[in-house]
Amino acid sequence: MNNFFQTTIIVGLFASTIRIATPFLFASIGELVTERSGVLNLGIEGILQIGALVGFLITFRTGSHWLGVFGAGFSGIVLGIFMGWMVTTLKLNQTVSGLALNLLAGGIAFYWFRVVFADVGAENLPNLRIFQTARFPILSDIPYIGTIFFRQQWLTYLAFLSVPVVSYFLYRTRVGLQLRCTGENPRAVDMKGLSVAKHQYGALAFGGFMAGVGGSFLTLASSGMFIPEIQAGRGWIAIALVIFGNWIPWRILVVALFFGLIEAVQLTLQALNANVPHQLLLALPYLLTIIALCTAAGRSRSPLHLGLPYKRE
Repeated sequence: MNNFFQTTIIVGLFASTIRIATPFLFASIGELVTERSGVLNLGIEGILQIGALVGFLITFRTGSHWLGVFGAGFSGIVLGIFMGWMVTTLKLNQTVSGLALNLLAGGIAFYWFRVVFADVGAENLPNLRIFQTARFPILSDIPYIGTIFFRQQWLTYLAFLSVPVVSYFLYRTRVGLQLRCTGENPRAVDMKGLSVAKHQYGALAFGGFMAGVGGSFLTLASSGMFIPEIQAGRGWIAIALVIFGNWIPWRILVVALFFGLIEAVQLTLQALNANVPHQLLLALPYLLTIIALCTAAGRSRSPLHLGLPYKRE
């Protein structure tokens, strides 16, 4: 019985790792494409929150989870384009613009939620049924492996599928090459007669879409409800994952799973009433994020023009 209990915990831990890594993966893969165009979008945290709210509201009103996902993605596109207007068209400081976007998104999310649910308090938060778990015939019934890999949410499979798709786009297509050149040497792209602004706007729109969908996962596939600040720092961690993954899709996947494992471990320890201060467990993912950034600083290979507005002479 003890061995069975331990096996159940281990299987649940790895299954949770994949599930928890999903919003990290959506946000970080989208941010990867954005940063490859030379734009540092620090507004990912706010886009995650707006995506979580929009996805929840649409699903709550219509009953359609997929409509909520696409609505969340569209809201992310709008915010991504707004970010592009600030940093690409107006040439504003990218760091300040990203922080301003976070503040704006947080305020809008809180206000919008209170307008729609005016009489809601902590004890009667609205909720909905989350996405049904995908089940694959035969594969889902494989002991241990089936539970870990073949009983996840559909959004999880889409997040993992985005890794090879984005990798192929960046390294095997002409547009992907142009996008990477925009982040490395935008002047060369401009001299070729290509639009730097179009590439950056497109990258920001894609990054916003991915972050919006990642936010919808938090409400539609995880908690089934929305609360302010539901993203809980995931946007900042996603930016750190891009740095720690050295701007390479497959490495970002690995580190996203690593951070998913860390969070799954701290949740499991809390559930088991481990004799460890819960404040330390909650801080563990963020502490490891700082350590990871410090260790990756010396070997990172960021796009050369990242964070610098391009001005034609």
